Amino acid sequence: MQLELRNVSTKVGDEFHITDISLAFEAGTLNILLGSTLSGKTSLMRLMAGLDQPTSGKIYVRGKDVTGVAVQKRNVAMVYQQFINYPNLTVYENIASPLRIAKVGKKSIEGKVAQVSKLLKLENLLQRKPHELSGGQQQRTALARALIKGAELVLLDEPLANLDYKLREELREELPHIFAETGAIFVYATTEPSEALLLGGNTVSLHEGRVTQFGPTIDVFRRPANLITARTLSDPPLNTLPVTKLNNRMLYKSHVEIPLIGRLPDLADDDYTIAFRPHHLYLKQTSDSMIGVKAKVVVAEITGSESFIHIDVTGMRWVVLAQGIHNPNINETIEVFLDPSKFYVFDRNEQLVVAPEMTPGV
Repeated sequence: MQLELRNVSTKVGDEFHITDISLAFEAGTLNILLGSTLSGKTSLMRLMAGLDQPTSGKIYVRGKDVTGVAVQKRNVAMVYQQFINYPNLTVYENIASPLRIAKVGKKSIEGKVAQVSKLLKLENLLQRKPHELSGGQQQRTALARALIKGAELVLLDEPLANLDYKLREELREELPHIFAETGAIFVYATTEPSEALLLGGNTVSLHEGRVTQFGPTIDVFRRPANLITARTLSDPPLNTLPVTKLNNRMLYKSHVEIPLIGRLPDLADDDYTIAFRPHHLYLKQTSDSMIGVKAKVVVAEITGSESFIHIDVTGMRWVVLAQGIHNPNINETIEVFLDPSKFYVFDRNEQLVVAPEMTPGV
């Protein structure tokens, strides 16, 4: 199966919710829709499912135009953030319900329920009711009901958002294995870059109803095509620095000079935005090429193994992600260090012109 969207747009009144999106997903792939709230993730999934129709553009399945085909006539399953199970039915009956509606035979239902419940580790819970399950078990039940249909397209709209941390981590580890065994097209919506990176597959970066980049998740993370995508893939937020290159010098506000290393000397004289991730802003200088910058501490957040230090640099807010416990005083002036070899550089149109050399752990 292939799902293809060609120049799809959705307009509500005078406002575009989806603007000129073209995408193609292949059978057996996991495709992540990544973006902030209101970036268009749910609107796009509803178009894929057939719940809504685009204002313009076409949707194809196996090369056949299905733009006007209702969801009931498509082989689609969907799991929502608010997972839904029938409270009066056992786990077994919840999972089996789509097959009973389709009038599948009893023996076939038993075999399919056994198969999908084993896949989702629900074998010992089949006689329980939903109120007897944990949040993770309830979400697995909802996912099992979606998978048992044998749908060629499975849409998951932030399915782990309402679970606690431990359950989210458990299911995030399990889901790639589950996806790999089905052969369906999976489309998974999330607001969290870390979730996209953990799941792998392909990522569609979305911003205000537009696709800013689509490709293998790790490639999009390592080489964002534009500043919007770099920000979408960064959590904590991306640090940025506006600079000007002039006469073989690169300066911030005419007084902080950036060493011209790597590909930086090749850039034409112009205005640029330097971007670097929080784990590439350092509390100690480890090489002569690093740039020291004075900063005022705004707040420090300690997780135990890591510290997030929010700082103010002449009116710009940056975040330092440092290993271990660091607890500087609020309003204390500290020195932080930038490594030019870790810089992404974007031109005045916010398109990538320089990316750091990729090394393990970057």
